[in-house]
Amino acid sequence: MVPHLVTALTGPINELEQRVLDSMPAIERWFRLEWMEHTPPFYSSVDVRNAGFKLAPVDTNLFPVGWNNLTLAMLPLAVQAAMAAIEKICPEARNLLLIPENHASNTFYLSSVAQLRRIFHMAGMNVRIGSIDPAIKKTTTIELPNGESVTLEPVIRGRRRLGVKDFDPCTILLNNDLSAGVPGILEDIHEQYLLPPLHAGWSTRRKSNHFKCYEEVAKRLGKLLGVDPWLINPMFEKCGEVNLARGVGMECLGTNVDALLGKIRRKYKEYGIKEKPFVVVKADNSTHGMGIVTVRDAKELEGLSHSMYGETTGGGVNPQPHDLLIQEGVLTKERMNDAVAEPVVYMMDRYVVGGFYRVHAGRGVDENLNVPGASFIPLAFEPSTHLPQPGIKPGASAPNRFYMYGVVGRLAMLAASYELEATDPDAEVYE
Repeated sequence: MVPHLVTALTGPINELEQRVLDSMPAIERWFRLEWMEHTPPFYSSVDVRNAGFKLAPVDTNLFPVGWNNLTLAMLPLAVQAAMAAIEKICPEARNLLLIPENHASNTFYLSSVAQLRRIFHMAGMNVRIGSIDPAIKKTTTIELPNGESVTLEPVIRGRRRLGVKDFDPCTILLNNDLSAGVPGILEDIHEQYLLPPLHAGWSTRRKSNHFKCYEEVAKRLGKLLGVDPWLINPMFEKCGEVNLARGVGMECLGTNVDALLGKIRRKYKEYGIKEKPFVVVKADNSTHGMGIVTVRDAKELEGLSHSMYGETTGGGVNPQPHDLLIQEGVLTKERMNDAVAEPVVYMMDRYVVGGFYRVHAGRGVDENLNVPGASFIPLAFEPSTHLPQPGIKPGASAPNRFYMYGVVGRLAMLAASYELEATDPDAEVYE
């Protein structure tokens, strides 16, 4: 099922699509050379927005969930990518321990865990699911809506190794974004491969670092393609230590919102874009306990506290100061059955393995779709994001558009590899 892409059939995106297709050999070689120098994240997913005049990532997740939204047609590619990823790290790997989030009551999330288990089992691994949730004190089997089940086992920590009863893994796969901090049980593991590394979690990671790295790689790819990197790059600013409830840091926030809106207006004028510019304000480290809001004018910041915290804290908790990311808003002009949609690209190792559309009938083209009420339309980027159709008129071929999504997704993944190198606590420093 390929959705009708309600996007502009003329203008910058189609010009970009043509440049990308014409440059495909150069792009693939460029990525190949980059991966000779840099290590891709073990797995990742990227939310992409297509405004018709701009195609850009707005979020990159290094502990991706939602694997259950991938279709059966995508599984062979995911299994091959899993084999390649494991082979690079530990060719003799036999046992893999999968550590999920502490969401034992969320069967939708556990369906994603079950799909990950299936992928690595088909890649030749013995897979067990080890929970670090203090509430899981004994082996617990949870039935899933599709008739499957997931068995969670309490993780056992030895002096230097992790495992579950009668199971000693050589590889530990984290599907826990560590937004609550790094639990001690995961620290100082030296004899097993821990993937992704602990510094990929939100206790270390900052979105501003990621998008700074993305800006760098987008400029280089833009130069290769001969296009303005803005067409694939969301501009951003950052404010530190903002407490919206107490009004601390509001001057910094207002100044940066105004400055970024001014930059966007100038770009819109340059390209003759009639849309109203907006920015998105969100926490710089994850979004747990904090909403994502759309701002079109700095005057709107006065009511921001309730918008960002009201739903998650019930208004009764005094929020802690946050570093905030102010990101250029990217419209989505794509639709599924008249509902606003955005593509999400899934990758393992350096390969695009598939994706889906996140769809929300109750949201606007300038709003965050990753909220309750969203639905997911599995899309086996038909026939594949690796099989574009050169020679087809730009804007008329779904595979060409999906290939572009894959290029932007891989560019965000490359930025994440730069980001992880820069924050690696064990990296050798040369004076």
